[in-house]
Amino acid sequence: MTSAEPVIQTTGAPRVRRTRRSRMRIALKKAPLSAWFGMGVTLCYVLVALLAPLIAPYRETQVFSEAFAPWGHEFMFGTDQLGRDMLTRLIYGARNTIGIAFATTIISFAAGVTLGLLAAMYRGWPDQLLSRAVDVLMSIPSLIFALMLLSIFGSSITSLVLIIALLDSTRVFRLARAVGLNVVVMEFVEVAQLRGEGPAWILRKEILPNILPPLIAEFGLRFCFVFLTIAALSFLGVGIQPPSADWGSMVRENATLITYGDVTPLLPAGAIALLTVAVNFVVDWFLHSTSGLRDEK
Repeated sequence: MTSAEPVIQTTGAPRVRRTRRSRMRIALKKAPLSAWFGMGVTLCYVLVALLAPLIAPYRETQVFSEAFAPWGHEFMFGTDQLGRDMLTRLIYGARNTIGIAFATTIISFAAGVTLGLLAAMYRGWPDQLLSRAVDVLMSIPSLIFALMLLSIFGSSITSLVLIIALLDSTRVFRLARAVGLNVVVMEFVEVAQLRGEGPAWILRKEILPNILPPLIAEFGLRFCFVFLTIAALSFLGVGIQPPSADWGSMVRENATLITYGDVTPLLPAGAIALLTVAVNFVVDWFLHSTSGLRDEK
């Protein structure tokens, strides 16, 4: 007689994934109109940024003979002070401004979350050393500090990304450390340590999954702040440099049109404001849905 082979159940992981997908569908169905508006606007911005070369009517740096041309069939939103199509510059500005802001936020979160969780886990002198260094950086106004560093190291894209990421990572560090301190004292973390698990495993499997909701919400907020900081630096002339299109510099370059009653400079300013409001709508809904609060009927 042949012994029956044991049957191995392999449906656990797919079942967990199905449960997560069903929870996501339920959460999306219950999402308010403001959250759907924010997600729709954000998705449109992302598509415009990704498809900029395909949907832009002209090249990013293409110059025409007529500067400050009025709105019309050939130039939907007119031209700027050099004769470049404003619609094209707006489309490419989405790619440059949003892309650089997203990359900067990713770098700041990678550094801030890693150092914050290490400080929360080891405590002692590593926590004190990192926390005091962060306090020193946070004591200096971010915009003034960024202007000083950019004047020293230059206004290249690499310098812009690294400097803003460094300054913004201090805020991420404080949040990651605060929420991490509440988790490292939990029993399941102590059990993992007694079981002989390494620090990297504990951080990745035990601590990080339990602090993801506030970190994800903070990612959206920090993206808005980074996005606005880059636009402000570009408006001041030390951010994204010409000939690259950028919404902040577009406001500065065409600001003189306001005195003639032309609303063209308000287009890039409106694009900045609309994206900021849309992302904040999504973040507010996500925070509410993960906080355990329920709307009263």
